Amino acid sequence: MICETCGQNNAPGTQFCTSCQAFLEWEAPQNGTPTPPATPVPPVPAPPAPAPQPTPRPHPTPQPQRRPPVPAPAAPRRPGDDPDEPVPGPEALPDVPPGPANTPPGPPPVPPIRCPNCRTENAPDRTLCIRCALLLDPGPPPDVRPPWWRRIFRRRPRRAPTAGTRPKRRLWRRPGLALPIVLIVLACGVWFALPHLSGWFGFAKDETGTPEAVPPTRFRASSRAPGHPAGAAFDGFSNRYWAPSAAGPDTGVGQYLECDFEQPVRVLKLVVFSGTSAKMDEFLTQARPARITVLLTSADGTSVTKKLRVKDQPGQQTFDLRGSEIVRARLTTDTTYGAGPGRRLAVAEIEFFGRRP
Repeated sequence: MICETCGQNNAPGTQFCTSCQAFLEWEAPQNGTPTPPATPVPPVPAPPAPAPQPTPRPHPTPQPQRRPPVPAPAAPRRPGDDPDEPVPGPEALPDVPPGPANTPPGPPPVPPIRCPNCRTENAPDRTLCIRCALLLDPGPPPDVRPPWWRRIFRRRPRRAPTAGTRPKRRLWRRPGLALPIVLIVLACGVWFALPHLSGWFGFAKDETGTPEAVPPTRFRASSRAPGHPAGAAFDGFSNRYWAPSAAGPDTGVGQYLECDFEQPVRVLKLVVFSGTSAKMDEFLTQARPARITVLLTSADGTSVTKKLRVKDQPGQQTFDLRGSEIVRARLTTDTTYGAGPGRRLAVAEIEFFGRRP
């Protein structure tokens, strides 16, 4: 603030001049309202001439705050047109002081390794003790191979192939527990099946092949009527028959025909022609067998018995009859058809089919 009396430049807000001690006028407050200056006290001895009163400054008119002009919306530019305003470069960005660099925390300190022998502390990267030269980290103990009986029931885990490699294909896998068990079962089966192999092969041959006729060489009967011997039932003709001697309601019951083979044969089929003939008008003239019991005797003395039911009809009737090494056969009549007074049992023909050794 400049003193009007002596022209001294005083600091703002000073009431009296620092040079001439003259009263300085009041500063206008920032809100623009003038403050009346203080009236100076005239000297007591003689009233001096009244000092000229300072002229008050005109009241400043507040200016309205100017707003920055709002830019009009620019029309869309076409490719290749220059922008309306220059694009600010990197120098227009505010200068931000660089902050402290984010340094990642380092690994935690590794504790020293203590020797298990001498208890000396060693650096973490050492392998041998610095004092006694003992191996500090011997690693896991080696795997002990289990005995063979444990390895049979133990299944090794399958190793996964290394990344980037192709797993090898095994052409032959090492057998496990299943293969020995299968071999043992097969060996036991073959051992117990040896006595029956010949019978099995013979059965397959009998089923697939055609049996041949095996006529007996000797034959006999429990009794015979005149003109109807036992040989008439084994001569190959169906118009001649065997008949027992007794006639009546019980004719033929318990009567039998028996024959012998020259050598042991395998019997498969039995063919029976019942009655006096294969013709219907002659068939019903005599009694016919209804049930027959067949007894086959083998060379070693064992026997096979089978009961057959014969139909009351003329012609051939075939029955399955199995026997091995048969040397004798007996046919016994249990019941009959058409028995009566003056009627005898009649059997026209009996034939055996099988295989010779």
